[in-house]
Amino acid sequence: MGILAYIIFFLPLLVAKQSRFAMYHANQGLLLLLVCIACNIVLGAIPFLNLILVPIANLGALVLTILGIINAANGQIKPLPLIGKYTLIKTP
Repeated sequence: MGILAYIIFFLPLLVAKQSRFAMYHANQGLLLLLVCIACNIVLGAIPFLNLILVPIANLGALVLTILGIINAANGQIKPLPLIGKYTLIKTP
């Protein structure tokens, strides 16, 4: 469930509500999704620079996703760099 949280963040919310591990990674996946959407909207609105900045932001999101999947696969509750300290979903 932890790995799937980075691909489909709401799946652990439906299937594993009582799992602290799954809910933690669902929170990290939701944060990553929101940051990615915000970066694409904000950076996409900047003329000419969006051709450079949007791919860099998406590459950063991909790196964070891979780090999150590695942490979940290893059974670790470890926050993602830069965004991992924020909580949107409360863990049980």
